[in-house]
Amino acid sequence: MLAEVGYAGFTIEQVARRAGAGKPTIYRWWNGKPALLIEIYARQPLDLSDTDTGSLEGDLVAALARLLTFWRETPAGEAFTALLVEAQHDPAALEMLRAFLAERSFPFADLFDRAARRGELAADFDLAAGLDLVSGYVWARLLTRRLDNDAPSLSSAARQMARGCLRR
Repeated sequence: MLAEVGYAGFTIEQVARRAGAGKPTIYRWWNGKPALLIEIYARQPLDLSDTDTGSLEGDLVAALARLLTFWRETPAGEAFTALLVEAQHDPAALEMLRAFLAERSFPFADLFDRAARRGELAADFDLAAGLDLVSGYVWARLLTRRLDNDAPSLSSAARQMARGCLRR
């Protein structure tokens, strides 16, 4: 339904009507729109198992392409976009989003872990900052609907994330 009517038309009332249930039934399972959006997103697993290319840069390119395809071809992209939008003006939604992200292992953490085991990362590498860089990039692409797998653009972004921007 989210894909059909967009974020503005996605209401608990519409969900109840489509499900042939009353609003109290929907609220019994999900305490509001943010909880329902998280459920939609969480039920669609992102598989990054084939993204070990032997280098952080290669792993990032493969994982970025997989994530953008996931958001483009499943309801996950619409659900996550809606959740990000909702969290901007609803403190409860923001708290739910933060809790969801904290308890869900961000899939890119595994890429950085592999890179660390291969000895690719600097001694002062900050995982949280690295994940924020990746998140910012992919969320900007999601929110501006640039979900195509433009190989040169993904390679450039991955190179800058993996190698940094400063001259060595």
